[in-house]
Amino acid sequence: RRPSFRVCYICGREFGSQSLSIHEPQCLEKWRIENNHLPRHLRRPEPRKPEVLTGGSHTLRAENEAAYQSAQAQLLPCGNCGRTFFPDHLIVHEKCCR
Repeated sequence: RRPSFRVCYICGREFGSQSLSIHEPQCLEKWRIENNHLPRHLRRPEPRKPEVLTGGSHTLRAENEAAYQSAQAQLLPCGNCGRTFFPDHLIVHEKCCR
């Protein structure tokens, strides 16, 4: 049986429950720095931690799904091929995409 991991709502990576509380503030600060270095037209609003309400009780699966969807909402499509990337990676990709 696989240990239960939690998904970061910013980057979409999996972490243990103790590690996630350490990771999220650092990930959000990194996101802010990278977002401020992007051209104005690629800047995104700051991601918000999703609140999961499923009939009064929440499950790890529902929390992880909401966090994953939040991370996926950060992605932008390439104008040429349609693949999605985080904004800082999109700039690099578009230079070589045909």
